[in-house]
Amino acid sequence: MEKRKIILFDVDYVTYNEKPVVRLFGKEKEGVNKKTIMALDFDFQPYIYVVANDVEVAKKEISELNPVSIEIVTKKDFQVESQFLKVIFNHPQDVPKFRDEIRKFESVGDIREYDIPFYRRYLINNNIFPMSMIELNGEVISSFLGIENSNDLEIFKLSSYPQPLKTSNMDFKILSFDLEVRNPDGMPNSKKDEIIILGISTNTGINKVISTKTEGLDFVEKVDSEKEIIESFIKTVKENDIDIIVGYNSDNFDFPYLRDRAKIHDIDLDLSWEGSNLNFLNRGHSKAATFKGLIHIDLYLVMRRYISLDRYTLERVYFELFDEEKIDIPGYKIWEFWDNEGQELKNLLHYALDDVISTLKIAEMTLPLSLELTRIVGQPFFDITRMATGQQAEWYLVRKAYEYDEIIPNKPSGEQVSSREKNEKNIGGYVKEPKKGLHENLVQFDFRSLYPSIIISKNISPDVLLKKLSNGEYVKNIVSEQIRDRDPNLDNFNIVPSYNHKFGKKPLGFIPSVIGNILSERIRIKKQVKNSEDETEEKVLNVQQQALKRLANTMYGIYGFSRFRWYSFECAESITAWGRDYIQETIKKAEEYGFKTIYADTDGFYAKYIDT
Repeated sequence: MEKRKIILFDVDYVTYNEKPVVRLFGKEKEGVNKKTIMALDFDFQPYIYVVANDVEVAKKEISELNPVSIEIVTKKDFQVESQFLKVIFNHPQDVPKFRDEIRKFESVGDIREYDIPFYRRYLINNNIFPMSMIELNGEVISSFLGIENSNDLEIFKLSSYPQPLKTSNMDFKILSFDLEVRNPDGMPNSKKDEIIILGISTNTGINKVISTKTEGLDFVEKVDSEKEIIESFIKTVKENDIDIIVGYNSDNFDFPYLRDRAKIHDIDLDLSWEGSNLNFLNRGHSKAATFKGLIHIDLYLVMRRYISLDRYTLERVYFELFDEEKIDIPGYKIWEFWDNEGQELKNLLHYALDDVISTLKIAEMTLPLSLELTRIVGQPFFDITRMATGQQAEWYLVRKAYEYDEIIPNKPSGEQVSSREKNEKNIGGYVKEPKKGLHENLVQFDFRSLYPSIIISKNISPDVLLKKLSNGEYVKNIVSEQIRDRDPNLDNFNIVPSYNHKFGKKPLGFIPSVIGNILSERIRIKKQVKNSEDETEEKVLNVQQQALKRLANTMYGIYGFSRFRWYSFECAESITAWGRDYIQETIKKAEEYGFKTIYADTDGFYAKYIDT
């Protein structure tokens, strides 16, 4: 039996002997002969939970479909303990195959947790986090599905599930790249317009452009053809053992273009650790370029969530972050600069280098936050950088639900989403339009983490909600016995202003509990920052607390997100109702002391003192 300690970069599964095999891709970051490892887990099985109208009858009927096994288990559903059937299958593809068959049985009320991807389920159930250290126990094997054990990749068969380890700050090798294309007819066409320049910049000190023209510039690596440009790029990535490759709009342009041009020259973009080619995965309405092990991040997507701008060109983003102008050449003029040579060609080559250096600087500034969110949310780094903030928060809650032994709600159907979007509109926070004119000596009244604080203090959560209907009755979908009995003592409830929804004060709701832990952890880390005398440690801790802040601030908004698993319109409108109430009450109190409000928006307001 051997042990390995690796940083987990990526996870997926393949089929072997009609069963799923989870593949964990990681690198040793300690020791002399650090290895790149593909670990294989042959034992993890997919499963779903069945809500049964009659447990014994449902168990008998489902067994006719020949699943691997059926267990009767006790889990919590919105904090109420209930019995479920845990149905274990042979392969993840069996889940959608038999899901609808199981639903047809009269003994079955509902099916839960059928919509959690298998590789994500593996991470959650084993409490392991991408970009963090894990320990593996097992043995080295010679080959697997045509992949040979070699100096480049060790194949490691697990004998037990991986174990999480404490992760210190890790340095990753990052490479940024960018293509320039000769495009005399306007928009580049990968069928006919060749790549003329490929820029590369790494955080290990490589800054170069690969091109068939040099103009005497020392940062240009001269080659004889477009084919050699692509081959040199592949060689640079491999020889420098790159961990993360970044581009700007590389999902939509650079990698699709590179794939098409490589195909023309019969070149494999085999940058994956196990030798497979570039692949494209569906992500919403677009496709994401991916390699196994090697992580590709498109910074364009990251920046759209990182900052709010009028436009997201590389030049605009770079200026916003660094207050510096970068070299810019309009896209339609690139081919002219290339053909004209001389000073214009020199300018083009400098521009190509500046592009990748700027992209790398943006990556070094912004990726630590995404890395920290990866280690908190617990989903792959590749996925985290392509998720909306609401999706990040939801997957964090999915992981926490598993820890709390809670059954996870299903994603809403398309019909449910349409109904929510059509029929339910939240008034939102309180806004007072600014008074026209120039105002001096203003004071700002600001509520710290207003909405997260309201969720916690008022225990706003679907599992402790008493929803009031138009006839004055309350819907019972509540968790604890004392609330379920609708105790007439109003001291046991937080009553929402304007709406009269009631939230039980006890027990603590699932989501307020999670947010409370996030805020407590952030306060603890901020204290560490204050007491730290180490500049590097202080920087790392600051990123951690920023990630927690972003996660907590996202939580309040997703109650009203139509695709949210824990969607509750009542919770969403209750949060903003209390928010409006607090702001208006504070404005009123300030006015009693001689302050006149100039402007108010959601969680604070500006006022000036009127000396009477």
